Amino acid sequence: MTIGDHLDALHRLPAHTFPGPEARTDGLPDPESVAWRVTSDVYDAAEDWTEAFARFCAAVDTTRVKALIVGAWQEAYDSEPTTVVEALVAARNRFPALRALFIGDMVMEECEISWINQTDVTPLLTAFPELEELGVRGGSGLGFPAVSHGALRRLVVETGGLPAEVVRGVGGSDLPALEHLDLWLGTPDYGGDSEAADLEPILSGARLPNLRHLALRNSEMQDAVAAAVASAPVVARLEVLDLSMGVLTDEGAAALLGGQPLTHLKKLDLHHHYLTKPLEDRIRQTLEPAGVEVDLDRDDAEEDTEDDGTVWRYVAVGE
Repeated sequence: MTIGDHLDALHRLPAHTFPGPEARTDGLPDPESVAWRVTSDVYDAAEDWTEAFARFCAAVDTTRVKALIVGAWQEAYDSEPTTVVEALVAARNRFPALRALFIGDMVMEECEISWINQTDVTPLLTAFPELEELGVRGGSGLGFPAVSHGALRRLVVETGGLPAEVVRGVGGSDLPALEHLDLWLGTPDYGGDSEAADLEPILSGARLPNLRHLALRNSEMQDAVAAAVASAPVVARLEVLDLSMGVLTDEGAAALLGGQPLTHLKKLDLHHHYLTKPLEDRIRQTLEPAGVEVDLDRDDAEEDTEDDGTVWRYVAVGE
């Protein structure tokens, strides 16, 4: 599976793409009514992203903008968005109402997720202390050193391979308001070099007192993640646990069921998995009578078996 659709909403606001350089900018929506998508083009761009952003700032009352989506920047497969981050930081005083940012809203025709070059995004958290949501797509070159932020409630990092230093940076951050954490761990083939031990600061929950939704997904090491989650202190306070999109087998699911009770959850999401029918039945029989919504949709999870018996299984989103 690849990403084929742009974001349709952010911060509970419908996404709206700011017109290109040749289009009219009259009749725009009210600034606070939509999540504005400002984009250039990856290939043969008519203008740089910073130029599109400058036009946006001139045409829209940015003091009323609540949500901003950064789309493509020129040669995103080869160029990190340092100038994008710098432009946003420089404009921070023009966006007093900004509460949500997403960086890298590109679909496969623009740039495969594993090709997207990223940069250190934490200056955005420093520049916008009232930001409540931050999303990032792409793991190559992504930086996230440990940071403190008192308002952030939702953090989403979508990758085909999440660097271990980013996992450790998130785990070392003080995010007392964070309620929703979604990390796509990915595979080593695309830079996902973390291990289950790197998740320990997150799973302890010490710096995340308000966490209610934890997603550690799209992982090639999903069995090890499930085993670590089974005894994790943070689980007791969760409403949603999401271990979907990865290579979860009976081994990991059995470890999860053999750990602490999960009957307090509102939802357990395991879609795109490699479980056998008996394990699926066991999960349902354990959790559904307690009112837990269980997602065991296999989606497009398929196995390839070579002549020598080697079995290949795949995460939902790699390249």
